[in-house]
Amino acid sequence: VQLQASGGGLVQAGGSLRLSCAASGRTFSSYHMGWFRQAPGKERDFVAAISWSGGSIYYRDSVEGRFTISRDNAKNTVYLQMNNLGPEDTAVYYCAAESGSIGTIAAEYTYWGQGTLVTVSS
Repeated sequence: VQLQASGGGLVQAGGSLRLSCAASGRTFSSYHMGWFRQAPGKERDFVAAISWSGGSIYYRDSVEGRFTISRDNAKNTVYLQMNNLGPEDTAVYYCAAESGSIGTIAAEYTYWGQGTLVTVSS
């Protein structure tokens, strides 16, 4: 599966952005999807994950209540709605897909998009 992330940009603290990740192929609905982020000089960190059916969702603690992951299997797209953004959310955001078990570690995901930059100004 090929993934294309979009929706990043520059936003002021307290603002919102919605990231999208469009997947190619006819088997999108069989993949668990995840969002990760990587700030300059730091490791790639888990942000959120959603199971193939949408029935299981996970968030990192620091985004719980601010970010919402969702998916539309008919459109082969997963979303990350980000509200009340802060400078600490500045990073390149990546979407990832995995057909095995849903996970919160980057190494557990097989397919990756190219990333979209989110910059939050204070």
